[in-house]
Amino acid sequence: MPTAVAQQQARRRAIAELLERETITRQAELVRLLRSEGFDATQSSVSRDLKDLGVAKLTTGYELPQTERTSPDDAQALQLVAEFVRELKPAGPHLLVVATAIGAAQRVALTLDRVAWPEIVGTLSGDDTIFVATAGAAQQRRLIGRLREHLGTAAS
Repeated sequence: MPTAVAQQQARRRAIAELLERETITRQAELVRLLRSEGFDATQSSVSRDLKDLGVAKLTTGYELPQTERTSPDDAQALQLVAEFVRELKPAGPHLLVVATAIGAAQRVALTLDRVAWPEIVGTLSGDDTIFVATAGAAQQRRLIGRLREHLGTAAS
């Protein structure tokens, strides 16, 4: 059975595909289409997915951002935001504080949400700081290692 993260990623890919090929004006319509394709979708899960994907609701319907139409893989996405990350600081066993350039925290947090690594329970961003919640100390250590690997020397 796929994990919740894998199900979420598959549902989000399906949402992106549906929005590219159909004009969808209501979340209820999107829920119905996802269910017809075998996804366990609710209005609240679809609402979160649309927000996390950066989907805009226009008068003509929902529209993906240009960058999402040709979504890069995780490594490429992290490379795009690496220059904004200033520091990684553990804060207890369940929290990693990511310092970013001013104004970049939301963009970096969105990228972390999109890569959907199992170590990440959730993110909360301000203007130049992100709190990344992990399930425990081991997950926090793995996350720091992965981020340093993908972000290079930017993350100290």
